[in-house]
Amino acid sequence: MTQAPPLNVLFLCTHNSARSILAEAVLNHIGKGRFKAYSAGSSPRANQKPNPMALTVLQQAGVSIEGLSSKSWDVFAGPDAPHMDLVITVCDNAAGEVCPYWPGQPATAHWGYPDPSEAPGGDEARLDAFKHTMHLIRRRLDIFTNLPDASLHKLALQTSARSLANT
Repeated sequence: MTQAPPLNVLFLCTHNSARSILAEAVLNHIGKGRFKAYSAGSSPRANQKPNPMALTVLQQAGVSIEGLSSKSWDVFAGPDAPHMDLVITVCDNAAGEVCPYWPGQPATAHWGYPDPSEAPGGDEARLDAFKHTMHLIRRRLDIFTNLPDASLHKLALQTSARSLANT
């Protein structure tokens, strides 16, 4: 029996430096080959890099940070880009923006999380905010990755992903 190709999931945020990076890394870590995660931003700053605190909490959780980079969502809108099955916005700013046309018309969902880099207080408080955000993302992705295959087919995928916005 051959295994189905993985579902490609793109996580979007404005700068692609924190929440979308966390979601990409966590899904690739727990996806068990059923999922391939990517991340991008609607408007990453020039020379944007993943937030060091995001990378720190991922490493502390035993999640690989290899290959993580900040990039524009334009990378995934071209004809040579991997086909996306699901596009999830993880910040409210990106959710309200007009997205590019995604080849194949993937399912879409919005899973909003507060920006941990804007948490009040010093570095320790922000690091705690990054940990908290990663745990919230992980909880939702644990449910998502354990959905039955029938819930992940094209028509059911959008409903399944959107219903998780309320968990």
